Amino acid sequence: MSFELSDSEGEFLVHTAREAVKLYLTDGKRIQPPKSSPKLLEKCGVFVTLSTLSAGGEKDLRGCIGYPYPTSPLIEAVIDSALNAATEDPRFEPLTIAELDQVVFEVSVLTPSELIQTTNPKEYLNKIKVGQDGLIVQHGWHKGLLLPQVPLEWGWDEEEFLCQCCIKAGLPPDNWLTKDAKLYKFQALIFEEQTPNGAVKRLNLAPV
Repeated sequence: MSFELSDSEGEFLVHTAREAVKLYLTDGKRIQPPKSSPKLLEKCGVFVTLSTLSAGGEKDLRGCIGYPYPTSPLIEAVIDSALNAATEDPRFEPLTIAELDQVVFEVSVLTPSELIQTTNPKEYLNKIKVGQDGLIVQHGWHKGLLLPQVPLEWGWDEEEFLCQCCIKAGLPPDNWLTKDAKLYKFQALIFEEQTPNGAVKRLNLAPV
């Protein structure tokens, strides 16, 4: 991917996401975008994921919301996504201040999505790579997105990845085989806390 971030820039984004949620849960105030490098002012798609970390080190999703497309400066999109993931994800109750020290923050900065061109839908299996690509499936008003790390976490192959993205869009799992379905792929730079409020590391996905 042509857009790149340093480890320190990724760490800055994760810390900003946590501070934004902490301020909002503590005082009900929205954090002002902190001064940052010019690169963090570029418009990028981004998702912020919150996960509860168990004593055994396993993560359970606690919220995930973001911007699939580059519509806002990255630092602002991270703040918006963090607040929405903490308080607006319809799958979960809003995060409480008591939970804040039990969750880890993850920021995924997305490349612009690319329409996958094919004349035979079965060729999609050879045009995506688990451990490298994220997916967007669109059919009419239905749209679903899965980040590149998701199939690795669940042990999916390419076909299951396609099926699960259709399910995420509210479509039958085999909808990717229909001629009216549109599939897009993208990549991501991923930075995550190792422990709640702990060290931030770049997540290097391993293609399978």
